[in-house]
Amino acid sequence: MKVIAAGLVLALLFLQYRLWIGEGSLADLRQLESRVQAQTLENAELRERNERLEIEVMDLKDGIDAVEHRARSELGMIRDDEVFYLFLEP
Repeated sequence: MKVIAAGLVLALLFLQYRLWIGEGSLADLRQLESRVQAQTLENAELRERNERLEIEVMDLKDGIDAVEHRARSELGMIRDDEVFYLFLEP
């Protein structure tokens, strides 16, 4: 009877060790949950960025206004009938 009781106590100690300290413990579970939450937030931010980029790509493919805006703002281009004035601050 003492052998069975000792075996059950050892099994209980082993299971408690696995629950609190070993691989797959509650600490590991909490760490994985926090990593999943952080990854979910990052995925949401990337999904929003991808949607904005997709809208911009479709606008560049379909509309001339977006191309004209980019040419004016990034390349400094002007139309033939326009006059460009550059004001420099002293």
